[in-house]
Amino acid sequence: MNSVAQQAVAWSIAGTDPSGGAGIQADMKTFQGMGVYGCSVITAVIAQNTAGVLKVECVAEDMLRSQLAALEDDVLPRAIKIGMLGSAAAARVVTGCLRRLRVYSVYDPVMVSGSGHSLVDPDAVSVLVAELLPQVDLITPNIGEAERLAGRKIVTPDDMLDAARTIKRMGPRSVLLKGGHRAGGVCSDLWLDDDGCFWLNSGRVSSFETHGTGCTLSSALAGAVALGFPPRDAAVIAKAYLNQGLRLARPVGRGRVPLAHGGWPANPADMPWITPRAGTPRGGAFPGCGDSALGFYPLVSRAAEMERLLSLGVKTIQLRAKDLGGFALEQEVVDAVGAAGRFGARLFINDDWRLALKHRAYGVHLGCADCVDADVEAIRRAGLRLGVSAYTYEELARAVALSPSYIGLGAVFATGSKEVPTPPLGVGGFRCMRRLVAVPVVAIGGVTLERARELLDAGADGLAVISDVAAAPDPAQRVQQWLEFLDRYADLRRATDQG
Repeated sequence: MNSVAQQAVAWSIAGTDPSGGAGIQADMKTFQGMGVYGCSVITAVIAQNTAGVLKVECVAEDMLRSQLAALEDDVLPRAIKIGMLGSAAAARVVTGCLRRLRVYSVYDPVMVSGSGHSLVDPDAVSVLVAELLPQVDLITPNIGEAERLAGRKIVTPDDMLDAARTIKRMGPRSVLLKGGHRAGGVCSDLWLDDDGCFWLNSGRVSSFETHGTGCTLSSALAGAVALGFPPRDAAVIAKAYLNQGLRLARPVGRGRVPLAHGGWPANPADMPWITPRAGTPRGGAFPGCGDSALGFYPLVSRAAEMERLLSLGVKTIQLRAKDLGGFALEQEVVDAVGAAGRFGARLFINDDWRLALKHRAYGVHLGCADCVDADVEAIRRAGLRLGVSAYTYEELARAVALSPSYIGLGAVFATGSKEVPTPPLGVGGFRCMRRLVAVPVVAIGGVTLERARELLDAGADGLAVISDVAAAPDPAQRVQQWLEFLDRYADLRRATDQG
């Protein structure tokens, strides 16, 4: 097998855009920016520029079949993005391809160009609905396309949800209904699948009338799936890629502005956030954790153990007493708060936010799922710090919505301290996620002293540690090694910054 077939491959089946802002050309730029090898199957040759569409000529059915056959024989995809299918014949040919390949497919139902030119024959719509949609994993309509498919006007978020449910009943496994054409300072897209729905939000980041947003979002999503990300994570990544393209867009030509195509999104300004309701801004910021880095951050199960570590110079610590409840747990919290006060340390209580509030701990650490049931606003009003764990891009988007004091990202490495349902991020995956976060980030999962430097170089502000200390032959000595290393690292960073 050749080297190309070993790469993450995605196909785009769509029409052309000579000006490069949309269609096949935009999809290829997006795949390249995502680090995916892109292949193209052209369904229509379109004469257009930034000002509009001049002429559309659909590719002959035999030629469309031949393009697909050529790729199927040589370069198989991990994901397929489908764009303009201008005729019923094209819809049937592509439907047959999806049945054969059984790979993840994203359909952007391009029916009208941004300038208002119809791009699909009237008789093709019934074929798209009856034959293509049941084979599609995800459909990504905008408001106008969703209105046409669902047969109703969309004005409110409830209208969007009703339309998405109607479209999902047509066969696709999931729906991402884009809300960019609705008014408001927050752009909210609706995700709906068999596990429920959520709103993927971002601030409006471009003052231009832009070109190619739908093509770019759907191809970025397909590219992320080709790289191995679950669809919900891929949606978050694609939204960040789109926001980056909008933020960096610059005029080309005399009409609508095409998106910029950079690399993997790496700016917190581009990170979307997930909420249960449309148009919800990010929550008010929780208090920060002070001027000193979170640094060495051990997690312990008992206050007595915590006090021993604090006496050695540890300044950030978490009480994680998973095996206790009731009075026993409350007594541990009381003792831990007292010890942290004596040593001037930052104490986070894992999970039990009520006890943290009652006994005035420094902060609370919650898993992303735990934030649903916790009274996050009560924690915020009390002035406590909040740390939130995130294991996926979806969870990261949910954590970002809360504006916490810090976010714990992991598991970076395999760990036995907690059952984690996702593969380890690795240092590279941690680095990519960290760049999208504006608040301090703590590396969690399998962290050891030997791995500390590469994690700090990747952007970690804190290093959460359990077994590296607890299982050490001499825990006190191991703590001392950690503290000495971090002092040396801080000195080196200062010298580098000054140099």
